[in-house]
Amino acid sequence: MAVLLPEALRARLGVEIGRLRDVAADVAWVAEANLHVTLKFLGQIDAAAVAPIAAALAAVGARTPAFDLGVHGLGAFPTPARPRIVWVGLTPATPLATLAADVDAALSALGFARESRPFAAHVTLGRVRESRRNAALTAALARPAACGSLAVRALSLMRSELRPRGARYTELASIVLAGAGSPVE
Repeated sequence: MAVLLPEALRARLGVEIGRLRDVAADVAWVAEANLHVTLKFLGQIDAAAVAPIAAALAAVGARTPAFDLGVHGLGAFPTPARPRIVWVGLTPATPLATLAADVDAALSALGFARESRPFAAHVTLGRVRESRRNAALTAALARPAACGSLAVRALSLMRSELRPRGARYTELASIVLAGAGSPVE
């Protein structure tokens, strides 16, 4: 489950990735077209499961009002000094965390395991291949990064196919949030 990003925001995040790439060659940077907010990873699902999942998500979407987020602040998991995942933050985190919890609850009723870790509102920009200290990357993450805003108007059920040149994502279903009308990029 994901929230897709509009093209202009992906382009702005691509600029940040370019800036960070200059100081961190050992990071597998996410392709600009693949940038998104992950709400829940489902793993391998059967084609027959798509309709029940979409129905459960439609119920979540019907009771969740559309909302806006700020996209700013670079960071890393577990820490900027020892990064494994490089990200940009989303604020306020509460509406997105609530949405992720509602998605998690709806899908647990269909047999999907509940999330064990607390939700962290972010967009993954890159994955560090080998965790080690990189003072230049740590310093780059400390610089302010204001990347704009994100209007959360829909949820997307995505299929991910891993390929030699990176992941390929296909939207299987789009669920519009309450009061959002139809999703637009």
